[in-house]
Amino acid sequence: MSGNESSARQQAVALVTAYYAAFNRGDWEGMLACLSEDVAHDLNQGPHETGRAVFAAFLQRMEASYREQLHDVVVMASDDGLRVAAEYVVHGEYHHTDEGLPPAQGQRYVLPGGAFFDVRDGRISRVSNYYNLQDWIAQVASA
Repeated sequence: MSGNESSARQQAVALVTAYYAAFNRGDWEGMLACLSEDVAHDLNQGPHETGRAVFAAFLQRMEASYREQLHDVVVMASDDGLRVAAEYVVHGEYHHTDEGLPPAQGQRYVLPGGAFFDVRDGRISRVSNYYNLQDWIAQVASA
Protein backbone atom coordinates (compact mmCIF):
# COMPACT_ATOMS: atom_id res chain seq x y z
CA MET A 1 0.00 0.00 0.00
CA SER A 2 1.39 3.38 -0.99
CA GLY A 3 1.45 6.46 1.22
CA ASN A 4 -1.27 8.00 -0.96
CA GLU A 5 -3.57 5.03 -0.34
CA SER A 6 -2.94 5.16 3.41
CA SER A 7 -3.61 8.91 3.43
CA ALA A 8 -6.79 8.54 1.35
CA ARG A 9 -8.08 5.83 3.69
CA GLN A 10 -7.24 7.92 6.77
CA GLN A 11 -8.98 10.98 5.31
CA ALA A 12 -12.11 8.96 4.49
CA VAL A 13 -12.21 7.47 8.00
CA ALA A 14 -11.74 10.95 9.50
CA LEU A 15 -14.58 12.34 7.33
CA VAL A 16 -17.08 9.67 8.39
CA THR A 17 -15.91 9.88 12.02
CA ALA A 18 -16.54 13.65 11.92
CA TYR A 19 -19.98 13.02 10.39
CA TYR A 20 -20.93 10.73 13.29
CA ALA A 21 -19.40 13.04 15.90
CA ALA A 22 -21.62 15.83 14.52
CA PHE A 23 -24.62 13.46 14.71
CA ASN A 24 -23.92 12.70 18.37
CA ARG A 25 -23.68 16.45 19.12
CA GLY A 26 -26.97 17.11 17.31
CA ASP A 27 -24.98 19.36 14.98
CA TRP A 28 -26.98 19.01 11.76
CA GLU A 29 -25.00 21.77 10.02
CA GLY A 30 -21.81 19.89 10.84
CA MET A 31 -23.24 16.71 9.35
CA LEU A 32 -24.43 18.52 6.24
CA ALA A 33 -20.97 20.06 5.78
CA CYS A 34 -19.59 16.54 5.35
CA LEU A 35 -21.94 15.82 2.42
CA SER A 36 -21.66 16.57 -1.28
CA GLU A 37 -24.38 18.81 -2.69
CA ASP A 38 -25.78 15.85 -4.67
CA VAL A 39 -25.49 13.27 -1.88
CA ALA A 40 -27.46 10.06 -2.45
CA HIS A 41 -29.25 8.81 0.66
CA ASP A 42 -30.69 5.30 0.90
CA LEU A 43 -32.97 5.10 3.91
CA ASN A 44 -33.29 1.76 5.67
CA GLN A 45 -36.21 -0.05 4.04
CA GLY A 46 -37.25 3.27 2.56
CA PRO A 47 -36.81 5.49 -0.47
CA HIS A 48 -33.70 6.71 -2.24
CA GLU A 49 -33.32 10.48 -1.79
CA THR A 50 -30.89 12.86 -3.48
CA GLY A 51 -29.43 16.19 -2.44
CA ARG A 52 -28.13 17.95 0.65
CA ALA A 53 -31.36 19.95 1.08
CA VAL A 54 -33.41 16.73 1.03
CA PHE A 55 -31.01 15.22 3.57
CA ALA A 56 -31.52 18.29 5.80
CA ALA A 57 -35.29 17.68 5.66
CA PHE A 58 -34.68 14.04 6.64
CA LEU A 59 -32.69 15.21 9.68
CA GLN A 60 -35.59 17.48 10.69
CA ARG A 61 -38.03 14.57 10.40
CA MET A 62 -35.75 12.40 12.53
CA GLU A 63 -35.31 15.10 15.17
CA ALA A 64 -39.10 15.49 15.40
CA SER A 65 -39.54 11.85 16.53
CA TYR A 66 -36.22 10.50 17.85
CA ARG A 67 -33.33 11.33 20.15
CA GLU A 68 -30.39 9.10 19.31
CA GLN A 69 -26.75 8.62 20.17
CA LEU A 70 -24.42 6.24 18.40
CA HIS A 71 -22.07 4.19 20.58
CA ASP A 72 -19.23 1.83 19.71
CA VAL A 73 -18.77 3.39 16.26
CA VAL A 74 -16.22 1.54 14.10
CA VAL A 75 -15.29 3.04 10.71
CA MET A 76 -13.40 1.21 7.95
CA ALA A 77 -12.36 2.43 4.50
CA SER A 78 -11.01 1.00 1.28
CA ASP A 79 -7.36 1.72 0.49
CA ASP A 80 -8.33 4.38 -2.06
CA GLY A 81 -10.69 6.08 0.44
CA LEU A 82 -13.63 5.98 -1.96
CA ARG A 83 -15.76 3.50 -0.02
CA VAL A 84 -16.36 3.49 3.72
CA ALA A 85 -18.34 1.28 6.09
CA ALA A 86 -19.40 1.95 9.66
CA GLU A 87 -20.95 -0.18 12.37
CA TYR A 88 -22.46 1.18 15.58
CA VAL A 89 -25.07 0.69 18.27
CA VAL A 90 -27.98 3.15 18.35
CA HIS A 91 -29.23 4.18 21.79
CA GLY A 92 -32.45 6.06 21.25
CA GLU A 93 -35.71 7.41 22.54
CA TYR A 94 -38.87 7.49 20.43
CA HIS A 95 -40.62 10.65 21.67
CA HIS A 96 -43.15 11.60 18.93
CA THR A 97 -44.99 9.21 16.63
CA ASP A 98 -43.41 8.86 13.19
CA GLU A 99 -45.86 8.37 10.32
CA GLY A 100 -46.70 4.73 9.67
CA LEU A 101 -44.96 3.47 12.82
CA PRO A 102 -46.20 2.47 16.28
CA PRO A 103 -47.30 5.25 18.67
CA ALA A 104 -44.47 6.99 20.51
CA GLN A 105 -44.55 7.12 24.29
CA GLY A 106 -40.93 7.86 25.12
CA GLN A 107 -39.84 4.26 24.47
CA ARG A 108 -36.12 3.61 24.65
CA TYR A 109 -34.33 1.23 22.31
CA VAL A 110 -30.88 -0.17 21.64
CA LEU A 111 -30.26 -1.35 18.12
CA PRO A 112 -27.18 -2.36 16.11
CA GLY A 113 -26.83 -0.58 12.80
CA GLY A 114 -24.49 0.12 9.98
CA ALA A 115 -23.95 2.32 6.98
CA PHE A 116 -22.05 2.36 3.72
CA PHE A 117 -20.62 5.50 2.16
CA ASP A 118 -19.11 6.69 -1.08
CA VAL A 119 -16.61 9.53 -0.85
CA ARG A 120 -15.91 11.96 -3.69
CA ASP A 121 -13.73 15.09 -3.60
CA GLY A 122 -13.43 14.99 0.19
CA ARG A 123 -17.20 14.79 0.83
CA ILE A 124 -19.67 11.97 1.43
CA SER A 125 -21.55 11.39 -1.82
CA ARG A 126 -23.66 8.39 -0.71
CA VAL A 127 -25.06 7.24 2.63
CA SER A 128 -26.88 3.88 2.83
CA ASN A 129 -28.20 3.10 6.34
CA TYR A 130 -29.14 -0.35 7.61
CA TYR A 131 -30.73 -1.66 10.80
CA ASN A 132 -33.30 -4.30 11.67
CA LEU A 133 -36.64 -2.46 11.50
CA GLN A 134 -38.55 -5.45 12.90
CA ASP A 135 -36.26 -5.48 15.95
CA TRP A 136 -36.89 -1.74 16.46
CA ILE A 137 -40.66 -2.20 16.13
CA ALA A 138 -40.60 -5.08 18.62
CA GLN A 139 -38.64 -2.96 21.10
CA VAL A 140 -40.93 0.08 20.93
CA ALA A 141 -44.13 -2.00 20.80
CA SER A 142 -43.21 -3.93 23.97
CA ALA A 143 -42.03 -0.91 25.98
